[in-house]
Amino acid sequence: MLRIFFAVLTGLFGAALLHLVIILSLPHFTGRDAATRVEAEGDLNNFYLLGNQYDEAGLANGDPFLRTAVCSFDVEDAPVHFTAKGNVPFWSIAIYDSASNEVFSMNDRTSVGGALDVLAGSPIQLTDLRKNLPQELQQAILVEMARPDGYAVLRTLAPQASFDEAARNFLTEAGCEQFAAR
Repeated sequence: MLRIFFAVLTGLFGAALLHLVIILSLPHFTGRDAATRVEAEGDLNNFYLLGNQYDEAGLANGDPFLRTAVCSFDVEDAPVHFTAKGNVPFWSIAIYDSASNEVFSMNDRTSVGGALDVLAGSPIQLTDLRKNLPQELQQAILVEMARPDGYAVLRTLAPQASFDEAARNFLTEAGCEQFAAR
């Protein structure tokens, strides 16, 4: 009797675990995960401003007090340099790998002079750069990417309508470009 009880219990536990794995892996297999949606916004290494309505990629800005831009990138050939500056009350950036694991995040309170200056690259690329760090990267934060591709989400606060133009300018002028050492 005890054997049957353990067999049934093991079967139920196994079935629950299998269902959980299937549910959590579903976005990866359907191609509708966050990384795929950001890639569908357009070309690599460009920030795309999200609107209040869902676009063709299925992304939208869900907060009326925030403005959001996304950028898909690949560091296989060269590191990617994220830059932005402007007169906005608050900004934050989060960098994710292609599996949507957060690799790095920061906001204006933890930046140098309130400007965004982050370089993401492979460990080998960043090691090479550290040997002879170019002048324009002296204040940059270097972020190692275990996977070559990923995406970034840049947000800024627009608590009133009068902040909207500055927030949109901040996001549209933000850089998400491959870095070429000079």
